[in-house]
Amino acid sequence: MTGTMLNVSSMETRLREEICVVGTSLYERGYTVGSAGNISARLDDGWLITPTDACLGRLDPAGIAKVNLSGQSVSGGQPSKTLALHRGIYANNAATRGIVHTHSTHLVALTLAGVWRDTDVLPPLTPYYVMKVGHVPLIGYRRPGDPQVADQIAALAAQVRAVLLERLGPVAWERSVSHASYVLEELEETARLWLMSAPRPEPLDDAAIDELKAVFQVRW
Repeated sequence: MTGTMLNVSSMETRLREEICVVGTSLYERGYTVGSAGNISARLDDGWLITPTDACLGRLDPAGIAKVNLSGQSVSGGQPSKTLALHRGIYANNAATRGIVHTHSTHLVALTLAGVWRDTDVLPPLTPYYVMKVGHVPLIGYRRPGDPQVADQIAALAAQVRAVLLERLGPVAWERSVSHASYVLEELEETARLWLMSAPRPEPLDDAAIDELKAVFQVRW
């Protein structure tokens, strides 16, 4: 029993530290500003999530909110108002262990300028976008924390790795907090490439995508 408790405690400590490291990295490189954005991680007995209105660049591991499986706050600060959104993703995708949401500039700008398609906010411009991100649907604007948005995203959680919230930014999920941030970063950089290119570049053709799928076993 003691060994099990130590393992659980060690894992939670590591996840708290990972959330802070990822948050600082995203903040320092301008992927999020002020107190925007949130990060969460799955635990066996609940979830860790950044506190509401916390700055991702100034997180304290001890201040990360812990929520039990019933959604009740156990320790740390007040959980982010997007908790329901995070819980919906975890409930519908068993492989997801980490979620990252930011208000990244180029992705928010993309929703203002007009996305490529509502079902695919960006075309497959680069091989790494196909391999690391995949299809990203647009979620129409609703206020932050709206339960309808949480329901929409939960329904897509097993089909994609990320969505883009109109005027609010991306939400990405993966097998860890770090891997979720990698998806988000690749998505943001592809938006930057798309917005800075004139004329707009052609997407990779079907043959190129089929080759990536065959060689790297990627999902597209």
